[in-house]
Amino acid sequence: MFRTRAAAMGCSLAITILASMTAPVMAAHPAQAVPAVSGVKPAERGPAARKPPMGMLAAMQRDLGLTADQAHSRLLNESHLTSIAVQLRTGLEDRFAGAWLQGSTGQTLVVATTGRADAAQITAAGARPLVVGRSLARLRAVKEKLTTARPALAEVSGVRYIDVRANKVVISSSTPRATASSIKAAKVSPAAVRVVLSAEQPRLLQAGTPVNPQTYPPGVPPTDLVGGQAYYAGATTRCSVGFAVTRGTRKGFVSAGHCGTPHTATVGFNRLTQGTVQASTFPGGDHSWVALDDTWTPRPLVGNDSGGTMNVYGAKEAIEGSSVCLAGSSAAGPDWHCGTITQREADVTYPEGVVEHVMRTSACGNPGNAGASMLSIGQAQGIVSGGSGTCATGGVTYVQPINDILTAYGLTLLTYTKARASTGSCSGYPDSATGALSSGQSVYQPGGLHYRTTVAGNHYGCLEASPSGDFDLHLQKHDGSTWRTVAVAETPSPFEELGYWGPPGLYRYLLLSYKGAGPYTLSYTSP
Repeated sequence: MFRTRAAAMGCSLAITILASMTAPVMAAHPAQAVPAVSGVKPAERGPAARKPPMGMLAAMQRDLGLTADQAHSRLLNESHLTSIAVQLRTGLEDRFAGAWLQGSTGQTLVVATTGRADAAQITAAGARPLVVGRSLARLRAVKEKLTTARPALAEVSGVRYIDVRANKVVISSSTPRATASSIKAAKVSPAAVRVVLSAEQPRLLQAGTPVNPQTYPPGVPPTDLVGGQAYYAGATTRCSVGFAVTRGTRKGFVSAGHCGTPHTATVGFNRLTQGTVQASTFPGGDHSWVALDDTWTPRPLVGNDSGGTMNVYGAKEAIEGSSVCLAGSSAAGPDWHCGTITQREADVTYPEGVVEHVMRTSACGNPGNAGASMLSIGQAQGIVSGGSGTCATGGVTYVQPINDILTAYGLTLLTYTKARASTGSCSGYPDSATGALSSGQSVYQPGGLHYRTTVAGNHYGCLEASPSGDFDLHLQKHDGSTWRTVAVAETPSPFEELGYWGPPGLYRYLLLSYKGAGPYTLSYTSP
């Protein structure tokens, strides 16, 4: 199990999290956050929190300034508290005014409402209530009036967004006087709007100069399509693959709309003929979908810079304050950067046109990141449209939500499912190893060493221990200098299963006794 510690945020509360999430978690004090991690095992937080995507933790530590324990804690908190936010949003109906995570590890869920009587319900669910004057629906109406006002705000401001924390519509502008004229023309309450002087300068993130053919991610077959790879639309435009999709029997991927117009031919990161842009939207939105040639195989994966891939499990929307990470191409090779969702409902003005209804995040972007995959705990959030600043100096990105793209083109997101169905036992695996562990002991298998694969493919491991033992199973891969954990199975039971798709190389299993002692049987299969 993850040995995580909740960050010190006032007094620490001892709670029990129900795995089924059917009953609300009671907070001991109305003003205190629910400490979502301390002493709680991941399986008790729900299945979505059990296996953080590989490669994400290291990037979160670097970009969010977290320790390994804090990064684990944040992912667990986000998984649990987001489900509470969804339930409360439904229950509060038209009184709902927004929800967001606070704290370095996302340990506090704040839910805003216009109904003072809702505070008890929000507190009982394990969140911090905030009573405000304007509902989210009302803020959207204010933003819509500002959007349609003349003179147009889009012509005098860079970014407009709903700030649920401030309960206002915020206009980021370098020309406050001209912006004030547009606000007055919109005939909205001045109290509902805030103008901030900002040096934010939105720009699209396609790259104009091709780079040498890339071999990214390492070990992936040359015509496997993985999110984050570079691709080229036309002669010079380099962008990034977003997510693999299907439309009926056709297979393809989504990316930014400004990368290519319909009928534009594309080539892959390896300069092999790839496909054709089927549909594209820009400005207004910024999205496209590309149909692949038969030689390419789309995978429900996103590449990372540790030499492997992470699975895409779905497209559940993360709330504001949640961590997000983007994978995309740059002149130096694959990019991997993390940040948080700062706003979910923003409009942005580029020199080339306006794009509406995007997310604004603190994850930085570089040229070539247009179309890049943006995920939160293995859930697709969207594709990168543009940004302001750079990863060298700090910046923000603007992200087109994935569900809007799927709806616009009638697409289905390609998601990961276990190719090997669980039977509740470890029978049917071709290889096995046996042994015994004492409490707190660990061992490497097979034979205390490792095994080698010469082709890419699926690895499956299954661990059975005595009923009195709680053993955990990790799969590790050697990256040329050190061993990295690439898949984890950690539940309170004596039975563990894991799956991982990876490139050729050296692999080994790490077995750990979280508590208890006794014999075990490890069964596994490799490509």
